[in-house]
Amino acid sequence: MRVARANVGCTKILVTNHVPATLFAWRQKMSEFDRRLNGAWWALRIGLGVGPIVAGIDKYSNILADWSMYLSPLATKIIPLSAATIMHVIGVVEIIAGIIVLSRWTKLGSYIVMLWLLGIAVNLLTTGMFYDLAVRDVEIAIGAFTLSQLTAVREQALAHDGKASSHHVLAV
Repeated sequence: MRVARANVGCTKILVTNHVPATLFAWRQKMSEFDRRLNGAWWALRIGLGVGPIVAGIDKYSNILADWSMYLSPLATKIIPLSAATIMHVIGVVEIIAGIIVLSRWTKLGSYIVMLWLLGIAVNLLTTGMFYDLAVRDVEIAIGAFTLSQLTAVREQALAHDGKASSHHVLAV
């Protein structure tokens, strides 16, 4: 940060190129990952990875819920498959999305989960009921977006740390 002092008449003015971090300073990019965020990153990654896998597997057994009751009648009119078959396909997509979140492609997987949850919310809204679940899924989608953003910053910081340590090794 550069600081300069300027005298204007009797008044001293402090001039800096530092932009204070506020809610409105959204254009600033984080250059390093705060290690205190690791717990939140892991919680989001595990929750948004394991959750879809469990829900996807349950599409075949209906132990947690009768999933077909959440399927919009509009979906069954558009897709020429039985509700059970549609739920099985949905289960496969959820399992794959969860695995991607838990893999080295966490950022991509979290975007997939986010979009999937927003699609589920739209489906729930078109049923004419389950509005509370639609809101919940939008909130979880926001969590998935947060995971993608944290992952981007974390990957950038890890890449920067890797370059710094490799430069240090080369310099020695």
